[in-house]
Amino acid sequence: MSGSIGILALQGAYAKHGALLDHLGVRWRPVKTAAALDDCAALILPGGESTAMTRLLDADGLLERLRAFAQVRPVLGTCAGLILMGRSGDARAASLGILDVQVERNAFGRQVQSFQTRLDLDLDGEGADFPATFIRAPRIVQAGPDVAVPGRLNGEPVLVAQGPHLGMSFHPELSGDARIHAWWLRRIAAQTPREGRTVAVS
Repeated sequence: MSGSIGILALQGAYAKHGALLDHLGVRWRPVKTAAALDDCAALILPGGESTAMTRLLDADGLLERLRAFAQVRPVLGTCAGLILMGRSGDARAASLGILDVQVERNAFGRQVQSFQTRLDLDLDGEGADFPATFIRAPRIVQAGPDVAVPGRLNGEPVLVAQGPHLGMSFHPELSGDARIHAWWLRRIAAQTPREGRTVAVS
């Protein structure tokens, strides 16, 4: 059974992620309800505000369904999405518990301290000079032994992978560069599909 990529569409720049998937020829759908997850092969958690996102997930009855989904399907998270995937130590922000990382919210600075930089990422030889935008970005302060770190900034992890899941402190979708999304999709395709579900390419 094939399925599209879901993009959580409660807040944040979810349409920018959709534009990158369009560029890659991958079918996607916005996810605003629990029912919308049913036909998704994987999910993208965009940036936004993690505590506000948690309130919206609770209000829509989506949080528990999302937790169950993330245990068996691949997830990519940017900025606030990374916070939801790991552990922040902030009770106001939900945790899906799918990345063994400790994250400190807003640790790269406030909105006025946002910045852009270039990163050399380990994306199977295709990650050189990647444009990365950091906006109130979380810092990964600890990563477990099963977490790979394909991206660092000044020695600190900013892109992490564990199993089919991928999380990052920055916003690749704002650069228009689809290399991280393409790499994640290749990782998904290389793994044995769970319940026979694959990503649908248009």
